[in-house]
Amino acid sequence: MNVHFMATRIKKDWMKDELRHISKIISLVLRHKPEEIGLVLDENGWAKVDELIIKMNKKAIVVDRETLNAVVKTNDKNRFTFNDDGTMIRANQGHSINIELNLPEAIPPDILYHGTTAKNLDSIFKDGLKKQGRQYVHLSANAETAKAVGSRHDKPVILIITAKTMYNAGLKFYLSKNNIWLTDAVPPEFIMVKE
Repeated sequence: MNVHFMATRIKKDWMKDELRHISKIISLVLRHKPEEIGLVLDENGWAKVDELIIKMNKKAIVVDRETLNAVVKTNDKNRFTFNDDGTMIRANQGHSINIELNLPEAIPPDILYHGTTAKNLDSIFKDGLKKQGRQYVHLSANAETAKAVGSRHDKPVILIITAKTMYNAGLKFYLSKNNIWLTDAVPPEFIMVKE
């Protein structure tokens, strides 16, 4: 392995780690705590791009427009969106602050998935899935995504949600821009453990 190749690889790894770090900070700011950097979001969760950059830099988080573009483009969960002219940015879902995403109601597939851990099962089968401080319960269209979510804290348990049956019973679903299914709650009768 030559020195140039090694240096290029180290730089790419460092850049990837740096983008991941900045993405986590932006996620915190746009989904949970805009006040951490003195940012004000509008009622729909949008922030001015120039203001976000300035306020992050004032907090010694070095970001420019090129870096912000890279964060939005490379985020593995597509968490962020620019508005049509690129002057505003917001998180697609996952907010714990009160904002209105204006998502249209959507008809879900027959089955959706949710990742959790075994320690939560008793509560889930007693009370269902609840928002837990977020605006919605998050569900995925595939078991792999649910497994990744459940793996964050312990050995994952994948739940099957009979979403179409829920919808037919009058419960509403929304689909975020990054293809996460959202609902207010999932009652226990619509939940099964995936074998």
